[in-house]
Amino acid sequence: MKGFIREFKEFAIRGNVVDLAVGVIIGGAFGKIVTSIVNDIIMPPIGLLLGGVNFKDLIIPLKPDLTLPNGSPINTLAEAQQVSAPVIAIGQFINTVLDFLIVAFCIFMLVKGINWLKRNEEEKPAPEKTIKECPYCLSEIPAAATRCAHCTSVLEVETERG
Repeated sequence: MKGFIREFKEFAIRGNVVDLAVGVIIGGAFGKIVTSIVNDIIMPPIGLLLGGVNFKDLIIPLKPDLTLPNGSPINTLAEAQQVSAPVIAIGQFINTVLDFLIVAFCIFMLVKGINWLKRNEEEKPAPEKTIKECPYCLSEIPAAATRCAHCTSVLEVETERG
């Protein structure tokens, strides 16, 4: 049992697991923000343009004669769920598709930005060497040195080839 606990502890404190947990938590919060943007900001104006339709309540009844117990027709998803009426919740599906598209676009832009940053790092020239190793005593010496300060050996001067 002690080995199992030790193994789990090593797994749980490994850096990648913590990073993954942070990513999942932030992703969940981001998902809630996107859902709010779709439901509360994007869909109401679209519904208004389409004649005052509330997309959350947009349903397709699977039976044409569905009614509430008082005899009035079922018009919203909440009413359909209240009486367990079989309906296709097309409005919720549209909202979910928009959520997905917004999240996918944001992830695409994030990956694109990361790739751009990596590409800029790769294009930077490597810094010039300021030190080199003496081939005789293996001590570190300035790159421009012509004689080793440690063993006093005469060094060949490296020239740039064009």
